Amino acid sequence: MSTVSGRTARTNSQDEPADSQDRLTTWALALAQLVSWGSVYYSFSLLVVPMEQSMGWSRTATNAALSVGLLVSGFAAYPIGRWIDHGLGRRVMAIGSVIAAAMLLLWADAHSLTTLFVAWIGLGIAMAATFYDPVFAVVTHRYPRSFRTKITLITLVAGFASTVFIPLTQFLVGSLGWRASLVALAAFNLAICLPIHVTAIRSSRSGAASLPDSTEVKQANDAATRRALRTPTFWALAVCFTAYYATFAALTFHLVPLMVERGVSNAVLVTTMALIGPAQVAARALWFTAGRSVHVTTVGIIVVTLFPLSAIILICAGKSAALLWLFALCYGAANGMMTILRGTIVQDLMWTEGYGAVSGMLSFPSNVAKGIAPIAAASIWSFVRYYEPVEWTVFVVSILSAIAFFVAVRVSRHATSVSSNTSR
Repeated sequence: MSTVSGRTARTNSQDEPADSQDRLTTWALALAQLVSWGSVYYSFSLLVVPMEQSMGWSRTATNAALSVGLLVSGFAAYPIGRWIDHGLGRRVMAIGSVIAAAMLLLWADAHSLTTLFVAWIGLGIAMAATFYDPVFAVVTHRYPRSFRTKITLITLVAGFASTVFIPLTQFLVGSLGWRASLVALAAFNLAICLPIHVTAIRSSRSGAASLPDSTEVKQANDAATRRALRTPTFWALAVCFTAYYATFAALTFHLVPLMVERGVSNAVLVTTMALIGPAQVAARALWFTAGRSVHVTTVGIIVVTLFPLSAIILICAGKSAALLWLFALCYGAANGMMTILRGTIVQDLMWTEGYGAVSGMLSFPSNVAKGIAPIAAASIWSFVRYYEPVEWTVFVVSILSAIAFFVAVRVSRHATSVSSNTSR
């Protein structure tokens, strides 16, 4: 399928009629995402302090383990995406849940930094096999005409991962201690995620061509992956997502100390942080209810514009509660919608063949940026000892992300126009 024909087919098709089984599958996968994100990603910030106090490890060392996990996740994204393209989605995500549980148990038994790093290397593989990218690939291949609605619903439910698991993990740590809490989190992966991934994912593709041993499917996916590397749209999206996630990671890990440095009151600080999560969920809910009537590129333009707008609001906010809360709403909404955009724009601007591998290639630099950006922001702060240069750096890089998205849309539309004229 050519780039144009694949995109035209999706544009002209209507969403598949959803039966009860499809809806149940989507809700089940959404629940698995909530548990996977909550038990692995959001638990770290609540476990790190009691772990450091118990073991005497430094904050730098423990966060380095997390960064290594994110880097490993980036390296693993491409081969995992490729396996899903070849029809192995159920196997990949089920094994990912087992690895997540095993590594959480290993972490619970960690008495040395070496064990902690090994655990996070394994968790990096588990994240690449169970988080958004693999489930987006599974859903895209399984439901080629209705994947947008299903991806939006999955991210909407998974958006509550922090809301559910931050207080849950905090309760577990307070009641059981950090080691037993990790055992409980491992049990969630085995009791909830593993059965869902085994039973809900029938096949990564619909139709007979989805069989894992289909040589024709494998060749088509591999050809689509190679074609992506020769496509300017792919590279523009890579710059867009990498720049975005670098700025988001830098700001996420430094937002609290930034406000403390300004002398923001504790009440305003806590409220600002508390608004980000609901803003993410609200933005996803809005997309879920109204997104069918708006083209995905239009929403994308809103998203990539909203983030630099939030950065400039933060720069100008000072101690103003109203401006800081406006920043939190814009910042949270941008991130909430970016997750959906990341899962749907590739299919719209490029094609669906080889989506898992192409998405994995896009994830690699983004995950590297997530691991490096907080350290880079800390280095900028250490050099000047105040956060204003960090804020302006975030703003400039977010502008770069927006420009790259506009370029991706423009190049894709130009390629469509040229191909259409040629076909005539």
